[in-house]
Order: sequence, then structure tokens, then C-alpha cells
Amino acid sequence: MNEQRMSGNGPLTSHYQKYSSAGLFDRYSRGRIKGFKSRLVFAVLVSLALAYLILPVVALLSFLASMLPDLLDCWYLHQARNRLRRDAAAEKRVRSVSSATAALHGIGVAIAATAPLWSVYVDAGSPEFSERHDQLFSIALLTSAAINAGLLFPFHRIAVFFRLAIYTATPILILIVRGPVLRGSSTDTQLHFAGLLVFFGSLIWLLTFTTRGFHRTRSSLLAQALQRQELETAYQRLYAQQLETQRLALVARHANDSVMLMDKTGNIIWVNDAFTRITGWRAEEAIGRQPGDLLNHPDTDPASLDVIVEGRKREEPFRVQVLNQRRDGKTLWLETNQVPMRDDTGAVTTYIAVERDITESKEYAAKLEKARLAAEEGARAKSEFLATMSHEIRTPMNGVIGMAQLLEDTDLDEDQKLYADTILSSARTLLDLINDVLDLSKLNSGEVSLDAVDFNARRCCENTIRLLKSQADAKGLKLVFECDDTVPALLNGDDRKLGQILTNLVGNAIKFTETGQVKVTLMAENSDSGRDITIHVADTGIGISKDMLSKIFERFSQADAAISRRFGGTGLGLAISRRLAVAMGGEITVASEPGQGSCFTVRLPFQEAKDPAAAAQQACGASVVDEEVPAALNGLRLLVAEDNKVNQILVQKFLKDFPVEIELAEDGARALELTQSFQPDIILMDMSMPVMDGLEATRAIRALQIRQPVIIALTANAFDTDKADCLAAGMDEFLTKPINRKQLIDVLLTHGGHRHNLRAG
Repeated sequence: MNEQRMSGNGPLTSHYQKYSSAGLFDRYSRGRIKGFKSRLVFAVLVSLALAYLILPVVALLSFLASMLPDLLDCWYLHQARNRLRRDAAAEKRVRSVSSATAALHGIGVAIAATAPLWSVYVDAGSPEFSERHDQLFSIALLTSAAINAGLLFPFHRIAVFFRLAIYTATPILILIVRGPVLRGSSTDTQLHFAGLLVFFGSLIWLLTFTTRGFHRTRSSLLAQALQRQELETAYQRLYAQQLETQRLALVARHANDSVMLMDKTGNIIWVNDAFTRITGWRAEEAIGRQPGDLLNHPDTDPASLDVIVEGRKREEPFRVQVLNQRRDGKTLWLETNQVPMRDDTGAVTTYIAVERDITESKEYAAKLEKARLAAEEGARAKSEFLATMSHEIRTPMNGVIGMAQLLEDTDLDEDQKLYADTILSSARTLLDLINDVLDLSKLNSGEVSLDAVDFNARRCCENTIRLLKSQADAKGLKLVFECDDTVPALLNGDDRKLGQILTNLVGNAIKFTETGQVKVTLMAENSDSGRDITIHVADTGIGISKDMLSKIFERFSQADAAISRRFGGTGLGLAISRRLAVAMGGEITVASEPGQGSCFTVRLPFQEAKDPAAAAQQACGASVVDEEVPAALNGLRLLVAEDNKVNQILVQKFLKDFPVEIELAEDGARALELTQSFQPDIILMDMSMPVMDGLEATRAIRALQIRQPVIIALTANAFDTDKADCLAAGMDEFLTKPINRKQLIDVLLTHGGHRHNLRAG
């Protein structure tokens, strides 16, 4: 505890250092060394007296016996003080040695005190005790030495104890030696013993008095040190508070924010310079008035003023943004942070208000909000435009492509077949462009959603490549597909996105290859999350220069303008494919040499199949149309809810060779009526129709207490939100226009192959 008190500086620290073991020893040493000159003078005077009264030899013996040990003791104490300054751990050893030198000094004083009692006679041959001299001198000298030693008892108890032990033993020895002389007088003997008792009692009284005086002095000095320490602490605290007050005053005066001091009623009692700079009101104009009287704006929100009133009422800190005005009438937004200040009793005496000018921040926030609304309006307008264009273009495209397909099935000469094929090819090119623009718009807006299903990866790739084989055959190219044994039979993931990426990459390879082949390789490897699929699409086409490799994945980008003119295209396919791959957690890379072809590599993560049994029955894009289709669809009832006559005719023509009963509804209301009377197995439902749209009609049909048909959306609305709306309304599947004959028959077989058999049974 004392060590803790002795840390640092101050009166208490000085006090505890002074009365510590080391401090007491240091004071003992300084006292002994300082008193040496006085003791030397006393010894010289005593020696001179002895030389005059007795013998010079006795005087010399007394002087040397007392002062030589004293000199040795003082020399060692001087060395000990220096040593302890360097090594505080040596204190124990130093005390022990100094106790020994003190004992030696005590012996020397005892010899000096008894020297006058001895007379040396040469003829006797040995010292003989003198009977001519009384021992009063010896007792007096021992008493003075004991008094001198006893005064230092609290500082070095062991050293003083050794001295006093020697000084008290010396009179006893004198009496023992003089015993034969005293045997003849009992009175002298009793007086001598009484004198010893008085001598011993005086020493005990001296030690007691010295010790008590030492403790009283120590307690008094401790109380004084405590008072000085408290005063010093209070002074330091007051000084620190004064410095803090000065700093706070400087901060408040020179702060960029407005600072106000208000009394408990809210009247201003002090403002800094920033208040005048921000509000335009001078200090003398503001003091004594309410801030609201100076600053409130006609349009100040009452709710913000209520926050101030409630904060004052609760006597708690509060923060609020307030619309104010400067003295010149300009609008001023302030964020005020007000804190109550309390006295020692806890009562609020003043309020400190720090107010920041946030006018620019508010104006900037308003501009950002305006820009956000404009951006949202622009995005909404773009979405509406794309949705409208998609719908309005897909609707006639459905008729163009469908009629061109029907035209190709008729007897045509070579020129007519060429015309029909050109119409179909051009329409599909336009449709691809529309799909690319819509896909890019979805990717830019982050609206891409992944539909994970169990699928056969190998069959998915085979079917995608089969669709592109006619393009390769038309250019005389060899289209090769290889599947590694590491590819599992079934995986779980978005097979449609995989097919779209592969379609873009293979179609791109075919477009830029004049001779040779396009080779697709499918591989797989294990990963922490499942299986990673790797697809290499290598061609022997024109290749890509190194400086263009980083640009080909940008929107509307191709290797150069000459290639764009030569091969055509929008330059969106690769950009869409890379973004789709990233959205699926994968990547697309490319390696190429000009004139030697290119190799695009797709790496995509997939999971293990969730339901292998069900997935084994499905394949990505696989067609189920075969020669027995007419029998499978025999007696199927189909309701076509479509307001476009061309699309009605198209469905009828697609199915004219199949035994399917078809009813047409030009709007949703008519579809609802026919559902109850015709009882269809499948309804092809358009979304946009007069009277009642497809969504409303679907919800109404699902509410009927009838055998529910399969409802398939067949619409020109191609956005994911449209699909979600259709499924939420109760539809079973979502198809976008244009639809070809094969797609129509596939979906009828998938959903209706057994429903009319159940109805017939």
C-alpha cells in the first residue's frame, strides 16, 4: 500500500519516502555524519581536561578509543548512502554492517569512559585499578553517549540497541571490577546499585520519550502532508478545470458551428462568432431573446418544434433538424444538438446548443432525390418502352414466323422456298435481337433470377447443339460434340441459362468460321459445393487479336467494324453470356490467335440432382414429337383465348392435322364462359385482351367449382415480372410469342396427353 502511495510526486509521496525504511536509514546516516564535528570538538575538550587533571597518556587513549571507531562508522555510512542510491536492494546488508560499526563505536566510547579509572604503574607490571579516582566521570560520559544514541533510536533500532547495550553493560562491569573495594561498606554498595537503577530508568525513559515523540511528529507530519496533498490535488483539479474551461471557451468561440448558451427558460445568454456568421444576428441582438423568435421560418415544421419543447420538458439531450431563416430572410437549415447543464443538486441551470448549418447538405440531398426520381422515371419509362416494344413486335412476329413455317410446309418451287426461308430467317434474326436487348436490360437492372431444376447436362448440350446444326451444315462446317466420362448423368441448376450461354457461344463460333469445324467439349470436376461444369467451344475461324480480347465481352462490341459489316450481328451475345455466367457464379474466358481460331471456356458451378428419378424423365429442350402424336392428342379440348385473329388462325393451322377440338375466345370474359360450357383440357391464355385480361380471367376460372384445366400463358410479354404475375394468378406454365409448331405440340403433349383420357374414362 505504501508503495502505491509513494508512486508519483507530492507531499504524501515525500512523507512516505521520508519515513520509509530507506528514508529512515538515510536520515540516521546524515545525522551521524553531520554530528561528527560536534562530537570531535567535545572529545578534544574532554581529552585536554583529562591530560591536565590525570595523565596525557590517559587523555590520548580516551580520544583515540572514542573517535577512531566514530570516524570508521561515519565513513561507512557515507559509502552506504552512495551505494543505496545505486542499488536499493543492498539495504539489508548495509544495515547489518552499519550495526556492526555502531557496536564498535560503542565499545570505543566505553573504553574512553573507563580510561580515567586506570593507572598504569610500570613497577607493577600490569594495569591496576586505581582507588584514587571516583567513577563519576565515567558514568557522566556514558550517560551523554547514551543520550546521543537514544535520540537516533527510531531511525536505526539495531545500531542504537548495540550502543545502548554496551553503555549499560559498562557500569555493571565497573562495579564488578570494584567489588573487592566495596565489600567493606554496604551503604556504598546500595548507593551504587541505586545509581545503576536510576541510570537504566533514565535510559528507558529516554527511549520511550524519543519513540513517542517520533510517532507524534510522524503523525503530525502525516496529517500536514495529507492536508498539503489535498490542497495540491484541489489546486491541480482547479487548475485543470480552469485550463479545460479556457480550452472549451476557445473551442466554442472559434468553432465553425454556432454555439449558444441559454438559461433554463430558453433565453439566449451567450453566442459565439459563428452564430453571427451563420444567422446574421449579432450577439447583442440575440442575448435575452428566444432562438425561435429570431430564426423560425414560416414553413418550419411544427413537429421539429415539438421535439425541442419535449426535450426541454424532459430535461434531456436532444437533436433535431429545423428549417430556419437568416436575418436577411434566406432559407437556413440547422441541425441543433442541445444538452442541459446541471448544478451540484441536479437542477438544470443552462442549455448548451451546438447548431450546424446543413443547408448545402439539404440542397444536395434534394438534388439527389430529384435525380433518383428522374432515374427511376427513366428506368420505368425504359421498362415500359421495352415491354411495349417487345409485346408489339412479338405479336406480329408470331404471325410472320408462324405463317412462314406453314408456307414452307406447302408445295413450293425453289424460288418460293428461298423466299419463305428468307422470311423465316430474317424474322428469327429480328427475334434474336429483341431477346438480346431484353436480356441485356434484365442484366443491367439486376433482375436476373435463377430457376434451379434437376436436368441432364449432356442431353441439354446435345439438344442445344442440334438446334444449331442446320446453321453449321449450311456453311459446310463440322459441328462436333464430346462429353467426358466425368460428367454426371444429372445435375441441379438453371438449364435454360446454360442453354442460352451455349447457344450464344456456339452460334458465335459458327458465324465467324468459314471452313473447318466447331468443337464443343463438356467436362466436370468435383468442388466443395457440388460439381463444376467446364465447356470448351473451339473453332477454326478468323480468330481475335490480343488487343481486342478484352473488348469482345463489351456491349455492342465486335473485333472491328469490318467484321461487323462482314458478319453482321449486334455484338450483344458475348456480353450477355459473360453476365449470365457471372450471375450463375461462374466465368467465361477466351484464348485466340488471329487466323487460327478461338476457344471460349465456360466454368459454371452446379449442385447434385435433388430428385434424380424425376429428372431422368426430362431433358433440356428435348422434343417429344413423334409419329404417334396424333393418337396421343386424340380428343384433346383446347381453348385459345387470343384477341389477335392472325394468332388464332396460326394455332388452328398448326393443329389442323391433329384430332384436337379447338374453341376460340377473343377476350377474357368469353374465355370464362367457354371454360364452363366447353370444359377444355388446356387453355392458351393471352395476357393482354379487351373486356377482361388474361390474369383476371385465370383468377376467375380458378375460383370455379369445376374440373380445372391446365392454363398456359401464351403472351408477347416476355419479362420475368410477367411470368411471376401469370404464375401467381394460377397459370401452370409461361410461353412467350412467337411460338412455333414444334413448341406448341410439345407443350400440349406435356400437359394434356392424359387429361382428355381421364375425362373420357
